[in-house]
Amino acid sequence: MAIRRGASLQRRPADFDLRRLPRAALERMAAAGREVAECEAVLAKTGDTVVGELLRGQPFFEWDHYPAGEVYDPETGSLFYYHAHPPEERDADEHGHFHAFVRPADLPAELRPLPVPSGASASCAHSGLAHLAAIAMDAESRPLRLFSTNRWVTGESWHRAKDVILLLDRFAIGHARPSWPANRWITAMLRLFRPQIAWLLEERDRRIAAFAKSHRGAQATEDRRVEIAASLSISVAEQRQAVDGALAEGLRPEPRART
Repeated sequence: MAIRRGASLQRRPADFDLRRLPRAALERMAAAGREVAECEAVLAKTGDTVVGELLRGQPFFEWDHYPAGEVYDPETGSLFYYHAHPPEERDADEHGHFHAFVRPADLPAELRPLPVPSGASASCAHSGLAHLAAIAMDAESRPLRLFSTNRWVTGESWHRAKDVILLLDRFAIGHARPSWPANRWITAMLRLFRPQIAWLLEERDRRIAAFAKSHRGAQATEDRRVEIAASLSISVAEQRQAVDGALAEGLRPEPRART
């Protein structure tokens, strides 16, 4: 099954009513939008890109993780890497994608991962990590889509969507290697699109639960027929505009009641 087949209905940023969010959340998203733009602008001055920063000086091979050894911040437990699938297993406009994780520490019992099914590999590469989101990029290093995946895709520890959403704010890469702007960029992207990522995680659980219900006896989180749980198209410019609009609307005076 190719990486995109069976993906859920895609939605645009405008489909999310950001006006319902608390002002503090909108302000965090606005700051993240400025951070994304600043990182891209700084790199563009020297003809560089976010993806290019991670591939610099290396041959690029499908499936390999970039940078080698991945990017991990031990202070926050955050990890990410970039890779690409073969052309026949990705959309024509996609070059590759990021995967972002967090290793939750000192979790209360109610937030601990669910048991891994007996059919899962005993040596999962990312056991102990919760997968937050994937970001598909085009050949010009522009973000195209966000998507969520089934457990077997990343070998993650499996947390309920509601628990992963609580972990989203833990993601932060605070060091400079291999690229300070790339690290800042992906940290800010997860903050800028936090409402969409939360929806993707919830949709992931809904779709996998529906698959399990319709395929009695199947281990849904390990079934290769469910790879991409949900996806949505994104635009940094549209998201920033929507955030600014929601903030501006919150400043409008309440209409005066008629007397």
